Amino acid sequence: MLIVMDKTATQEQIDRVIGSIEKKGYTARPIPGGDRMAIGVLRNKGAVDASLFLGLEGVKDVVPVTRAYKLVSREFQPEDTVIKVRDAVIGNGHMAIIAGPCAVESEIQALTIAEHVKKAGADLFRGGAFKPRTSPYSFQGLGEQGLKILAKVREETGLGIITEVMDYETFDMVEEYSDIIQIGTRNMQNFSLLKRAGHAKKPVCLKRGMAATIDEWLMAAEYIMEGGNTQVILCERGVRTFVNHSRNTLDVSAVPVVRKESHLPIIIDPSHAAGRRDQVIPLSRASVAAGAHGLMVEVHHDPDNAMSDGAQSLYPSQFESLCRQVDSIYKLLNNTGQDNL
Repeated sequence: MLIVMDKTATQEQIDRVIGSIEKKGYTARPIPGGDRMAIGVLRNKGAVDASLFLGLEGVKDVVPVTRAYKLVSREFQPEDTVIKVRDAVIGNGHMAIIAGPCAVESEIQALTIAEHVKKAGADLFRGGAFKPRTSPYSFQGLGEQGLKILAKVREETGLGIITEVMDYETFDMVEEYSDIIQIGTRNMQNFSLLKRAGHAKKPVCLKRGMAATIDEWLMAAEYIMEGGNTQVILCERGVRTFVNHSRNTLDVSAVPVVRKESHLPIIIDPSHAAGRRDQVIPLSRASVAAGAHGLMVEVHHDPDNAMSDGAQSLYPSQFESLCRQVDSIYKLLNNTGQDNL
């Protein structure tokens, strides 16, 4: 349930409503809006009687919430969430491009790629310091050394940093170094990790699980928001199907569905969906045309010798072409008013 306060409601009236909610055993979650305050009613078992709150001073309306996920839904928050990280803006008509290698391999490698992607138009730099790999014998990342290299990239280029956290034990370390904390597909339903992310002071990028429904994905985001962190970015990266012509199958339809159901921004990772370099640019074009708020693309200056995912990493020149193409598509949609779905 969502209690919508009147525009003229005083702080005292808002506090009384919050107190009334909590006295009934529910959790009250204030949600500031553009011109009025709303208060979400959480942890209720079953329907809540609207008449309990309609008569309270300062209350304008009571709106039932029909979805299992509440805080992430548009019923709770009609306005789009906008996330700002340094010079990058994600959400509500803004498109951000995140680029970099799958894994941080060395300082020279990271800085070389960072210089290329920034020049081409990237807004944020991605790179894995901790790498979840299918094989225990594959490169697992440089750990804290990799995080220090990412900090060096930020210092040298000014680009904000996004990197993945793999477990509860290293969360504090990743949060300290990063600007955006990524939770990968294999951890989408790692509930202890999601709860910890809910207490983080940094934005969280939540990738969709490779076999997760959109409802399951949004409920995972609900875990983070329920903990108090409202800065959540959803990332579609392809789901596992029966095909063998790509690594995964990119669910482009997730973009309009998520934008209808949730106020959270949604970005696309075409690299992990494709698994093959020649599909990344076409999937990026489709993603922007569908209304995605951004892209997360793997780029490597020497992909043949990359320690992780070289086959799906673009060369810098290809990334430059991608930036030009998606910028043209975005501007076309923006000029015709079709970007706000």
